[in-house]
Amino acid sequence: MAQWTSAVGAPQLARLLRSQDPRDAELTATGRRLPAYRSLADGVRLLVLEGRIPVAARLPAERELAGALGVSRTTVAAAYEALRAEGFLESRRGSGSWTAVPAGSPLPTRGLEPLPPEAGGSMIDLGCAALPAPEPWLTRAVQGAMTDLPLYAHTHGDYPAGLPVLRQALADRYTARGIPTMPEQIMVTTGAMGAVAAICKLCTSPGERVAVDSPSYANILQLMRDAGARLVPVALTERLGGWDIPAWRQVMRDAAPRMAYVVADFHNPTGTLATEDQRRRMVDAARAAGTLLVVDETMTELRLDDDPEPPRPVCAFDPAGSSVITVGSASKAFWAGMRIGWVRAAPDLIRSLVAARAYSDLGSPVLEQLAIASLLGSGGWEEAVAIRRDEARRNRDAIVGALRRALPDWEFTVPHGGLTLWVRTGGLSGSRIAEAGERLGVRVPSGPRFGVDGAFEGYVRLPFTVGGAVAEEAADRLAHAARLVAGGHTTGVETVRTLVA
Repeated sequence: MAQWTSAVGAPQLARLLRSQDPRDAELTATGRRLPAYRSLADGVRLLVLEGRIPVAARLPAERELAGALGVSRTTVAAAYEALRAEGFLESRRGSGSWTAVPAGSPLPTRGLEPLPPEAGGSMIDLGCAALPAPEPWLTRAVQGAMTDLPLYAHTHGDYPAGLPVLRQALADRYTARGIPTMPEQIMVTTGAMGAVAAICKLCTSPGERVAVDSPSYANILQLMRDAGARLVPVALTERLGGWDIPAWRQVMRDAAPRMAYVVADFHNPTGTLATEDQRRRMVDAARAAGTLLVVDETMTELRLDDDPEPPRPVCAFDPAGSSVITVGSASKAFWAGMRIGWVRAAPDLIRSLVAARAYSDLGSPVLEQLAIASLLGSGGWEEAVAIRRDEARRNRDAIVGALRRALPDWEFTVPHGGLTLWVRTGGLSGSRIAEAGERLGVRVPSGPRFGVDGAFEGYVRLPFTVGGAVAEEAADRLAHAARLVAGGHTTGVETVRTLVA
């Protein structure tokens, strides 16, 4: 059985190789030009490490690629042999050759787990993309919930589908966005993670393929791995260009994934916003392939700029509800400590999810559901989210300015929304920078956390969670870490400096 899960055609691979900065693949450290085969091998290796070619993607035959690149077949054969020797390519007679990541390559470091409270005085935490609770709206929401709680205290308190008042409020919000929705199409969950876990458990079996954006949200990728899914990565286009629809069509046709998980609005980690045309075509591709499309909308309301015009939700292009499941959450738009999420889907699928929930967590906390319902019903939600947007916008601009000053060779495209910046680290290892940075008092997640099988080694993710002098200090510490990595010194880093107030 073939070990590849997707394929890269010769014209596509040639186009990707030509799009690289020549400095990335043609010159040695001394400035001397590399042999053609070595340049080609390095170019393919870089595309794999950056995630622009998925791991386990079948490469074109030597003759096909030679024709597309205008080089000899001998050059391609030598490049493939070099990649095999380095662990970036595997081959089997009759199955072709497919990309890989060598054993022993740098593993992703920590950076997404919550920082222990006792470390807050010395560490700048850029690991979690979450802001402090917006006040006084959190307190008001809890006070409103306490007022309503006696009405529910006389019941058993288990509402597997969610409180009716919250299901109605969430349905009304979708309807207001132009997507007619009934409460029967909503299930309240314990955060977006709980929603995706419930969907995976019901709709997939261990060993089945699930297509994902590449890169994608690290915690969801790990959740799916733990569920036994075979992840099939599909690269995003460059510079926040959205989804590569031809690549998605090919993966859905060739790999036949049972499910696909995508983030259309201010994608985590890149900040990409899929266009309306891409959304329509993605739904068409999923419907044609029989793939269930799970769309994460947790960042939808974190729109930081007026342009571009917001596209319609992905579920707007699936009026029958046969192909799209939408996941939402209060955690990013309001507060991560408010663990309330939801699923919007066809009523029959919601009924199946609710029935299956009897064997997991039974339901979400009543008090927190009442708090979100209180926010939605009083207008407090809009006020709190507006404050959240302002704070994230200020932090984004501060981080962007600090990086451009301290690390001018790092590359990124500023997103119009969301909470994260996806940064290319000037050819250095993101894992090594994260390792050195933690010793210097700045905590960041490295790129491979957001890829499949070690991709995106040359990236880190930076959230919009600090601003002002703290953003400046974080950039200075990252610049120090980058210098250490560039010089080959990743141990024995000096004692961290005091956090700037």
